[in-house]
Amino acid sequence: MSFQPSTFAMSMLHQRIIIIIFFTLLLPVTSATASGPCRFSFPDGDRLYNYTLSSPIRNFPHGILSEDGACRFYKVAVNETTLWFQLCDGMVFNHDPPVCADCWDCGGPNQCGTQCNALVANKVGGYHVCTAIGRGPKIDVNIIDKKNPHTGVIVKMSNNGPKFNCSLAVSVICNSNGVQGPQALERLGACDYVTELKHPSGCAVIINVHGGGLGWFGTLMIIVLCLFAAYLLAGIVYRFFFLGIRGVDIIPNLDFWVSLPRRLQSLCSSLVRRFKGPSESYRSSYSPVNF
Repeated sequence: MSFQPSTFAMSMLHQRIIIIIFFTLLLPVTSATASGPCRFSFPDGDRLYNYTLSSPIRNFPHGILSEDGACRFYKVAVNETTLWFQLCDGMVFNHDPPVCADCWDCGGPNQCGTQCNALVANKVGGYHVCTAIGRGPKIDVNIIDKKNPHTGVIVKMSNNGPKFNCSLAVSVICNSNGVQGPQALERLGACDYVTELKHPSGCAVIINVHGGGLGWFGTLMIIVLCLFAAYLLAGIVYRFFFLGIRGVDIIPNLDFWVSLPRRLQSLCSSLVRRFKGPSESYRSSYSPVNF
C-alpha cells in the first residue's frame, strides 16, 4: 500500500518552497543596495550623484579623513568652545590630545578623544568639560541642496549621553581646488553643533543613467523567468522527495516541455498558411483557357 500525500499537503509544500526561493532571490538584491558609512547616492533625473567621502582621490589618499602627520582629526575653537571631530572614522591623537575634566564617554582622561568621532569642550567654572557628541555607528549622510546637488553633503553624527542628546552636523562643501578646514562653529539648542569645511571629497561622481536600466519589459521578463525557475525547482523537489521519481522524469510536465518545440513549429506553420494560403489558393483556382 503506497502513501499518497493529500492535496492540501501538496499545496502547503509548494507555498513554502516558493516562499523560501523568493527570499533567497531577494537577499542578494537587498544586500547589493545597502550603503556603507559615508557613502551616499542621490538620483536627479537622468543623473546619479555618488558621494564616497572615505574613498581615496587625487592628492588625498585617505579621502575626507583629516591627516596631520600621525594625527587624524579636525579642530575648531570659537570663544570658550573647542570642537574635535573626524569624519568616517575615529580620531587619533599622538600629540596635543584634548584635556578635559570629564571625558569618560570618549576614552577617559588617559585616552580622551579616542573612543568617539566628535568631542566638544566647554569652559565651565574655569575648567574644560568635554562631551562626546558623535559616535561611529550613528552617522547619517544627506544632500545639502536637492536643487543643486553639486553643493555637497551633510554628515551628521549623534550621541545619546546621560544628560543630553547631542549631535554634530558637518557640511562638506564641494571644493575641487583644495581643503579649507572648519572656521566657524554654531551651537543650536542645548547640545547640537553645526560647522562646515570645504573638501574635494564633497564633489560628487556623476553617472549618466539616461537610457540605462532594464525598463519595464526587461523587468517583466526577469519576473517571469524567476517564477518559471521557482515552479521548476518546486516541482523537482516535490517529485524527488515525496513521489520518489528519479531520472529525467523528475521534471514536472515533461511531456509538455518535450512537445513544446513541435507545437510551436505547428503554430508558426499555421500562421504562415493563414496569411499566404488564401492568395495562392485563389490564383490556383483559375486554369488557362484556349480560344
